[in-house]
Amino acid sequence: MNPSSSLPDAKISQEADSSVLQIRGRHPLRGHVKISGAKNSALVIMAGSLLCSGDCRIRNVPLLADVERMSEVLSALGVRLTREGDILDINAREITTSTAPYELVTQLRASFFAIGAIVARLGVAQMPLPGGCAIGARPVDLHVRGLESMGAQVRIEHGICHAYVPGSGGRLKGAKIYLDSPSVGATETLMMAATLADGETIIENAAREPEVVDLANFCNGMGAKIQGAGSSQIKIVGVTKLHSIDYSIIPDRIEAGTFLVAGAMTGSEISMSPVLPNHLIPVIAKLRKMGLTIMQDAPDCLRILPASSLRATDIETLPHPGFPTDMQAPFMALLSVAEGDSLINESVFENRLGHASELNRLGADIRVKGNTAFVRGVPILSGAPVIGADLRASAALVLAGLAAEGETTFQGLQHLDRGYDRIDLKLQQLGAKILRVVAVPQDPELTPSSSTPPA
Repeated sequence: MNPSSSLPDAKISQEADSSVLQIRGRHPLRGHVKISGAKNSALVIMAGSLLCSGDCRIRNVPLLADVERMSEVLSALGVRLTREGDILDINAREITTSTAPYELVTQLRASFFAIGAIVARLGVAQMPLPGGCAIGARPVDLHVRGLESMGAQVRIEHGICHAYVPGSGGRLKGAKIYLDSPSVGATETLMMAATLADGETIIENAAREPEVVDLANFCNGMGAKIQGAGSSQIKIVGVTKLHSIDYSIIPDRIEAGTFLVAGAMTGSEISMSPVLPNHLIPVIAKLRKMGLTIMQDAPDCLRILPASSLRATDIETLPHPGFPTDMQAPFMALLSVAEGDSLINESVFENRLGHASELNRLGADIRVKGNTAFVRGVPILSGAPVIGADLRASAALVLAGLAAEGETTFQGLQHLDRGYDRIDLKLQQLGAKILRVVAVPQDPELTPSSSTPPA
């Protein structure tokens, strides 16, 4: 089975540019929602499979447009992939080329992180500079300098990053690397590269996100020697070869946080599992500060209870374990209906407050100055046509539509489908009045999502 056919519902994503979500708001949600595997873990672990010349079975893989794109990138490198349900089998025994296709990498930033694994495995790689959401500059200089510290020669020409290891062996060398900022992508790229390097690599000021730990656990399960993942210092002792693995990725903390906000905005009681509550500490803390009750019904299950009113609070996004930047947009939607004034400072990306103007179309009162948003809560939002410009902004607008009076028409499913596994169907199962429809059908056989929202 080739990657393009390995996602049975990929048609949803392919039609996303011509589809909309119709949301009738002010309907309470109730029930339980299953949280899918972590998007950012799935993508980098798929890249990490390039380190292994045997079979890798990855479980709990979410059904996402980004996973489809990463599958296409790996397939173009000669990797064999098959998928059944949430299980993805990858065989990278024969990597037939060290050059990743421009048209795919420029659509998915995470695919660039595979450069570390390709160089470690082959001693050479050509990787186009990455794409993804337009939320600000995310340069690859930390990746480049780290690979150079490990003995690679790197140059960037005409939008392509060329890296190779001189010498007959073509093997990277262990090195001490200090990251100017705790970049998740750079930490993951260099950690993968170091697993097959000669000697010990130490990464200082490393990213501490749970997805970094998940990648380290995956690599260690294949025989890598990585210590300290989850702290600011990671030590990797290189090995000559990695072996096959059967591995399950962690639940998506951002999806879980988004559903917690959905419960908060709609005054609903909903539960969710599987989750890792320790990954949601800053999100839960802010929700409780706003007056909401979060219960832990089981080690991997959370439940949110409605509050009589929502209190304003201030938020500053920070690298983990701080408040996650990916939850900033959903919380802006939530704070727009809280009582009082809130301040949001986006300190991770410099261009990630564009959703404020679309929330204002729904009746929110938000002013933006630089990287700071000033949010004055309003009693109620009103439905309107809105457009999502990036993944998390799209989630925020869907959440706002659930809480708004009347109908909201949301455009931007090509963004939403990148990071949320069939979120419209999951919301329908909770009782939301939400329907995916094809706005401008190009083929008479194209139809809306097969699930119909409750009457």
